[in-house]
Amino acid sequence: MKILHTADWHLGKKLDGISRMQEQIEVLDEIVTIANNEAVDLVIIAGDLFDNFTPNTEAIELFYKTLKKLSANGKRPVVAISGNHDAPNFIDAPDPLARVSGIFLIGHPLTEIPVLELEHFKISKTDKGFIELNINHIDFPIRLIHTPYANEIRLKRYLGEEKAEGLNKVLADHWNYLASEYCDSKGVNLLTTHLYINKKGSALIEEPDGEKPLKIGNADLIYSEAIPKQIQYTAMGHIHSYKNIGNDEQPVVYSSSPLSYSFSEAGQVKYVVIVDAHPDQAVQLKKIALKKGKSLHRKTFNSVEVAVDWLSENKETLVELTLESDTFLKADDRKMLYQTHEGIVHLIPKVKNAQIDGQIENKEINLNQNIKELFHDYFRSKHQNQEPNQELMDLFDEVLNK
Repeated sequence: MKILHTADWHLGKKLDGISRMQEQIEVLDEIVTIANNEAVDLVIIAGDLFDNFTPNTEAIELFYKTLKKLSANGKRPVVAISGNHDAPNFIDAPDPLARVSGIFLIGHPLTEIPVLELEHFKISKTDKGFIELNINHIDFPIRLIHTPYANEIRLKRYLGEEKAEGLNKVLADHWNYLASEYCDSKGVNLLTTHLYINKKGSALIEEPDGEKPLKIGNADLIYSEAIPKQIQYTAMGHIHSYKNIGNDEQPVVYSSSPLSYSFSEAGQVKYVVIVDAHPDQAVQLKKIALKKGKSLHRKTFNSVEVAVDWLSENKETLVELTLESDTFLKADDRKMLYQTHEGIVHLIPKVKNAQIDGQIENKEINLNQNIKELFHDYFRSKHQNQEPNQELMDLFDEVLNK
């Protein structure tokens, strides 16, 4: 069987006020096309479906339309869990309507989906945080342990208030119970969750800029060693770049977000993961790069002319532009840059040689100078010896004349 794993859609997200909705429409259509071309049997969306607890109407409509396409009108099961950006109750609310179309929306840990039989597949076994799927054209069951995001306090409430152990052990006990109860070698055994998980002893994975952090100290740090040995593939969400923190025999994979959502992700390739799975065998993974959406760039130039040339040649991008110069950036130069490219998100002027040997020059101010010279000295004292440009001095003249 084949599984498509995707995560971190963040529908409705903006980049400092710039809407990404059209890009999201295009990239989700691309994911639907990949699912169809690869003839996948199951789709897993591992959390952060929306960017906030109260998504706008446009984002909600895009979400439901995409799920319907991914489900091939009920022929292919789709499982979507909530992430830390999602409101669990909001995700849960339409599930009774969605599940009759083969779409399972899971907002809370320990959700128990009822046994269900549809035309093309059925849920034959269910438990808190677990389903077993039987797809008509596949002659073995698919077991899925599902754990949507919840913080340490909420997870302990779900998994047992009497448990005083750390979150890592609470989850390990819960997952191992489900795996030992239901996940034998006669079916494909999967886990999906939206948590900060890392391999014990490995360097900490950097969370994306703009993400609500899941790792606060070590309280919410979960190790991949907590995942039961019966699990053949773990579909993760939260980290926006592709990472397999497991191994070839037992992959634990962050699939990546479909778009770059902050400039810390500039230059990243985004993926969906196709998982080829058989009972009692190591899965085979295939990353498929996503091509839709604008690329993000962090660019530094020391000449307005060179910056304009690059911007002219790279129109379909979003840019954080740093411009190094000897004086303040002129208003005409700013205007030219913004007229050249509509995707400048940040324009950062950086003054070269602003300091002498790392020290701001100190000198006694001659109060007998004329007012223009006094302003010149004052400006330098406040701006690390930077000279005011002619545009600023002309403006000072205009103030004086008035």
